[in-house]
Amino acid sequence: MDLTFKRATKEKDIRAIFDYNIDAFSDTPDFNWTFEEIKKEVKEGWELYGVYAEGEVIAALFLHDKDGGLMSKNTAIKMMHQGSGYSHQIKEFIETEARDRKLERVLHYCRIDNFRMYSLNESHGYKKTAKKIDDGQVVEWVKELH
Repeated sequence: MDLTFKRATKEKDIRAIFDYNIDAFSDTPDFNWTFEEIKKEVKEGWELYGVYAEGEVIAALFLHDKDGGLMSKNTAIKMMHQGSGYSHQIKEFIETEARDRKLERVLHYCRIDNFRMYSLNESHGYKKTAKKIDDGQVVEWVKELH
C-alpha cells in the first residue's frame, strides 16, 4: 500500500491533522502534540505534512530546509499501521524531497531512546552525529546525498 503526503498550508489543514491524530500522538514522547505547538513549529519554518494510508492520517511529518540540508522529524505511525513498511516509505519521501530541492543532505531528529528509529535510520544509511538538542533528549542523524 502506497502512502500519500499532503502538505498543510492553512490553519484548517493543520487543525485537520491535529484533530485526526490527537489520540494517537498525544502521548508521543518525540513531540508535545498540541495545536499551539504544531502551529509554532510551522511558524518557525517547519512544513507539516499529513501522511495518509487509504485516506486516513497515520503519521505527521515535519520538514525544514536549512543550510543546504533538509531537516526532518515525524511522529510515530499509528499503532495499527506499524509493521507495514510505512516507515521506509516515509524515509524515501523525505530523501526524494531533499533531492528534488537540490539539497546535499537529510538530517533526521528523534529521541535518544527511540531505538526503532535508530534501526530504521541505520538501514537507510544515516549516521548518528554528536549533536543533541532538547537537553540531550533528541539526537541528530545525517545522510549525505550524492
